[in-house]
Amino acid sequence: MEEYMIPCMNKKLFGVECMGCGTQRALILLSEGNFVAAFKMFPALYTLILFFIIVALHFIDKSRSYTKAITYLAVINGIIMLTNYIYKILN
Repeated sequence: MEEYMIPCMNKKLFGVECMGCGTQRALILLSEGNFVAAFKMFPALYTLILFFIIVALHFIDKSRSYTKAITYLAVINGIIMLTNYIYKILN
C-alpha cells in the first residue's frame, strides 16, 4: 500500500513532517480495524472524520445550522494536531 500513498511534500522538501503526516496510514489502519494503531498514528483522525460528517450535513441539511459545531470541531482538531506535532518534534 505504501507505493500508492501521496508523499508529504513538506517532508520531501524540508525534511520535517507536517501536522497532517500520518493521516493516510491512519486511514488505512482504521479500514483494517486497527483503531488503537490508527489513533497512535494520527490522534486527530476520529475528530476529523466527525468534522467531515458535520460539514457534509451542513451542505445536505439546510434546515439546521451546523456552524457552531463546525467551528468547535475545527478548533478541537487544530489543537489536537498542533499538540501532536509538538509532541513529535520534541520526541
